[in-house]
Amino acid sequence: MKKRISYWFLLGLIVWGVIILLRRNGIFIPIINDYFTDCITVPMYCYLIEYIMNVVLGYQWKPDLKFVLTSVLYLSFLFEVLCPKLSAYFTGDFLDVLAYFVGGMGYYFFAGRQIHKKAGSSTS
Repeated sequence: MKKRISYWFLLGLIVWGVIILLRRNGIFIPIINDYFTDCITVPMYCYLIEYIMNVVLGYQWKPDLKFVLTSVLYLSFLFEVLCPKLSAYFTGDFLDVLAYFVGGMGYYFFAGRQIHKKAGSSTS
């Protein structure tokens, strides 16, 4: 049986799409525009990789702490160091890096708790 895409992931895509539409129409909500999108980027990235690994490629894999931290570093380097050097559209901001980290840790601990709950219920 194929695993369905998480409702949280779909909600994240919808929220991200709404924020992009608002930006294009000149509506900027400071905290949401500046940090919320960065905060959900790492969880969405990790979930997408997990989904591809497990559902598309058929592995049984969960992102560990090292993967989440590496994802934070990778996305931080890409969007806060490299992209600002290539385009004036991007700006490097340490608070964005902090938002990636908070989102990554939130995903790691939330996903870990879900795994623990499932493991505990199967042994009862």
